[in-house]
Amino acid sequence: MKDQPLRDDKRGLRREGKLQGLILACVGASIGSGWLFGPLYTAKMAGPYAIGSWVIGMVAILLLAVVFAELAPLIPKAGAVVHLANIGNGPIVGNMWTWILFLSYATIAPIEVTALLTYGNNYFPHFLQPNSSLLSSQGYFYALLALAFFVALNFLSVRWIFRINNGATWWKIAIPALTGIAFIVLGWHSGNFHSAAGNSASNIQGMFVAVATGGVIFSLLGFRHAIDLAGESENPKRDLPLATILSVLIAGGIYILVQVAFIAAVRPEDLANGGWEHLHFPGINGPFAALAASIGISWLAVLLYVDAFVSPAGTALIYTATSARVTLATAESGAFPRILGKINGHGVPWTSLILLYIVGAIFFLPFPSWQKMVGYIASMTVLSYVIGPIALMQLRKAMPNLERPFTLPGAKVIAPISFVVGTWIVYWSGLHTLNFIFGTLFVLLALYAIWGVFRKEPLREMGWQYMWWIIPYFLGIWGVSWISPKSLGGIGMIGFYEGMAIIAAFSLAIFYWAVHSAVSDHEIRVYMRNLGKRGVGAP
Repeated sequence: MKDQPLRDDKRGLRREGKLQGLILACVGASIGSGWLFGPLYTAKMAGPYAIGSWVIGMVAILLLAVVFAELAPLIPKAGAVVHLANIGNGPIVGNMWTWILFLSYATIAPIEVTALLTYGNNYFPHFLQPNSSLLSSQGYFYALLALAFFVALNFLSVRWIFRINNGATWWKIAIPALTGIAFIVLGWHSGNFHSAAGNSASNIQGMFVAVATGGVIFSLLGFRHAIDLAGESENPKRDLPLATILSVLIAGGIYILVQVAFIAAVRPEDLANGGWEHLHFPGINGPFAALAASIGISWLAVLLYVDAFVSPAGTALIYTATSARVTLATAESGAFPRILGKINGHGVPWTSLILLYIVGAIFFLPFPSWQKMVGYIASMTVLSYVIGPIALMQLRKAMPNLERPFTLPGAKVIAPISFVVGTWIVYWSGLHTLNFIFGTLFVLLALYAIWGVFRKEPLREMGWQYMWWIIPYFLGIWGVSWISPKSLGGIGMIGFYEGMAIIAAFSLAIFYWAVHSAVSDHEIRVYMRNLGKRGVGAP
């Protein structure tokens, strides 16, 4: 008789996820609208140095991924990163990071649906408003239908989600790889890599800025799905570290290939008037399909228009699944109402799915462009993940003898470096993005404080004493951004690299402050024990 899937309880999440499914979930989430639009926007910002943007982005994400490769198996529960934020930082910090996570997850599926309709507007020109990137009234209607479709599919068990995603992901890997090879073989223009416009100092700075705002980080964040689906993994101790690291390497390699191919395939005459920054060609809203047609590879252009549905749709599907699990974890942590933790007979958090649909419907209203929202979401997501290096060192201190399926070598060096790099990415997003992110967070913080006063909850129980590093951290990043170069939206008081140096020194100080501001070791052990982990409790 075959073993029955492990379950947390009678109506809990089912442990049906295999290693291959986890890797494909991560890679499938990475190769969505990012590959269709990211190389275009990155090249416009950095020229040939866009290739460096993907290398920098991959290294940055790997630094975060290896941190979570140790952390994730310790909490094999749905939405594990939510629990990580609560381990050593008290309720208010945990809740703040929970809100950041929810906002960063809940908006991904709507972005993918918007990308799908944007590409589709090339052959069904009624999805967008005329001469605009905003959805038309008809486009809004179709967006609601598409999002409803992905939400409905997620009412199936996670095993079926993995099966659907696995099939789509093999396609999503094959098409970018085929496109990259075809463009390099048939559309190579070596001069594009040596153009004067591509060697300017501004494009070197653009190489860094594009990591945050050109779609690079947005496209490489798929590794987190192994963490979010930890509660449904058959063998989380073995599979989670492997899935997080391998998925970054696979997705990063594919993106570097297609970026090289994109730069090579652009016609030199399209760069003649203003270089990469002002690149424009017919059909630019569907850049890869348009380039394939210009090279004369009509069969590939057809495949790319098909992929313009498959890639965003696959990413929207898997992000809907993991967003529901993150929302479930927010209910378990107390940051959201308990009703969002309801699970149906298929092991699916159905109330969370309904909330995600409502949020997505609101998000489809006229917001900024795909690129602008990608910058917001990528920076907000990275901000939410910089709690990982802090939690890693807090757990190392409080529970040195805890059995760790994967122990990160050199964690005392890698953890602070990953915190600095994550803070750099947030800084590269620019002042306007930070105004949006930090403004939203301070409003939420104020509402939380008012709610605590209304409930007459003691300040100590709310955890204010553990969060004093938060306000200097946010204000410090914002302040450096304010005096940063005008290219980042600042007033130009300091140079780009000076700002990076200040951010590095400042964030290192904040990192050690945050680690030493943790709750007591005893409270950390109690929290872990309450999560039901075996072996937890020994100092």
